[in-house]
Amino acid sequence: MKNSNQPLITIFIFISFFCFQLISCTTPLELPETDPNNDGLILPGGFGALVVVDSIGKARHLAVNNNGDIYVKLSYAKGKGSNVALRDTTGDGKADIVTHFGDYKDEGSLANGMRIHDGYLYYSAARVVYRNKLVPDKLVPDSPMEIILTDDHEHGIHWHITKPMSFDEEGYMYVPFGSPSNACQDMANKPGGIPGSTGLDPCPELIEHGGVWRFKMDKLNMTQKDGELYATGIRSVVAMDYNKEDKNLYLVMHGRDNLHLLYPETFSPWESAVLPSEEFIRVEEGGDYGWPYCYYDQIKGKKVLAPEYGGDGEIIGRCADMDDPVMGFPGHWAPNDLLFYTGDQFPDRYKNGAFIAFHGSTNRSPYQQSGYFVAFVPFKNGQASGEWEVFANGFAGKELIVNTSDAEFRPMGLAQGPDGSLYVSDSRKGKIWRILYKGDKASFGEDELAKMEEQKLVANIRNPHPEEDNQDKGQLPEGKKVYNTYCSPCHQRDGNGATGRIPGLRQTDWVTGNKDKLINIVLQGLDGEIEVNGELYDNVMPAHQFLSDEQISEVLTFIRQNFDNKASAVSKDEVADIRAKISK
Repeated sequence: MKNSNQPLITIFIFISFFCFQLISCTTPLELPETDPNNDGLILPGGFGALVVVDSIGKARHLAVNNNGDIYVKLSYAKGKGSNVALRDTTGDGKADIVTHFGDYKDEGSLANGMRIHDGYLYYSAARVVYRNKLVPDKLVPDSPMEIILTDDHEHGIHWHITKPMSFDEEGYMYVPFGSPSNACQDMANKPGGIPGSTGLDPCPELIEHGGVWRFKMDKLNMTQKDGELYATGIRSVVAMDYNKEDKNLYLVMHGRDNLHLLYPETFSPWESAVLPSEEFIRVEEGGDYGWPYCYYDQIKGKKVLAPEYGGDGEIIGRCADMDDPVMGFPGHWAPNDLLFYTGDQFPDRYKNGAFIAFHGSTNRSPYQQSGYFVAFVPFKNGQASGEWEVFANGFAGKELIVNTSDAEFRPMGLAQGPDGSLYVSDSRKGKIWRILYKGDKASFGEDELAKMEEQKLVANIRNPHPEEDNQDKGQLPEGKKVYNTYCSPCHQRDGNGATGRIPGLRQTDWVTGNKDKLINIVLQGLDGEIEVNGELYDNVMPAHQFLSDEQISEVLTFIRQNFDNKASAVSKDEVADIRAKISK
């Protein structure tokens, strides 16, 4: 006999299921408690932050799986495995499982890229893009590591060789091939160029560098020749993401350096500190964004001709035909990740907008360093709908940052969790923050944003004053003057270098040891992997043959007798002797 109540039971089950779904869609998931004082981060009202993990190593990019597992790309893991997997098993937001994996060689400090796409975990060393198939509920993938793309250029490691990757919805991967120079100078003079040097015209680098290449994801072991040049005139990229709302690739380009150092008669130290712009670019197929011939001046709001090609900060010339960015940020902020937010946890104004992690400058001397925060750019209908905002500050632990080492932490990577949380990585010690919203989304508005607008006035974000903020006011010894001009942009005013990228000068045999070796390095430059005080570095130091014997003797004497060093002076005759041997 049939149950006469069957239709009623069916209806009841349907209604109950519908109500459950409705509640689950409108009621926020239970979020973990945030840390006291948000671990020092300054955030808009209603937002909070907690530390997921601390000190896992020099973290670069990161990705979060749909079950909440976190994957982090490290720079120089020293044999432990260059990837870190994190899992929270207790629900408090803190990672209680931390494990290293990834048996591959990292070269230099320019390893970047960590993405989850189509069931695979993608990550990159300086020259290779790898992936592993992810297995549901398995933290560390045990699938074979596959090589997707190899940079097979004969030149080896160079500046701006980073290989972040982004994916569209049509089966393509996008990878930048950055420039090995600053502004397409003759590489015989080393990538930094020499004062007054001109750029090669046409720039031969643009054949295989200075752009973004697109690859069809239908095979393994690809090289650049398997892809196609998608857009050109792009110097250096670490921050890149595909915007699903307008179905387009975006990036934030690192602008060129050394305007004053290379052209002291044309550009002041202040202009060199704040220019050129870090360009936020909507990457169109076939686009040309101007490098090396042009740069964007965010103060003037236009592209101008680079000095290597006859520019003086005013001339536009051929730049009138180049594609403009969405907007320009102040110079040298080091944009190192970009994320379009698609979650529902944050207030509606953040939906589909762009978060940008500014790693922070190293080369603004004689002015304070700038950046070290996370910005936000609102988007509406696939277009930027307002000016950039400060979203998260306080990573550095202080506002006035004269040397990069003054910053306690430096925001590097961005990732979105399955619940809409925003994750931020730190490249100095390897701290990971999770940023949450627990306020009333309906009431979020101008009051909550006003305090963040005030953050634009703090020392690590505002433009420096040309006179008041100049750290070189007054008379300086000649050796210190040469150091501050030519050496401090990399090695910093305190001689501590830039963590993971530029070695420090304190109490190392490289500085206090053999004088001939030290003079040789200044005259001829240095590249390749070196070890300094137990840390590995693989970057390029340009040759400084353009300095006089007297200038080199003065600056090396200054270095050898400062920064806690107590070594003998270097004479002008010693420099002249080494220079003569080199020229034979």
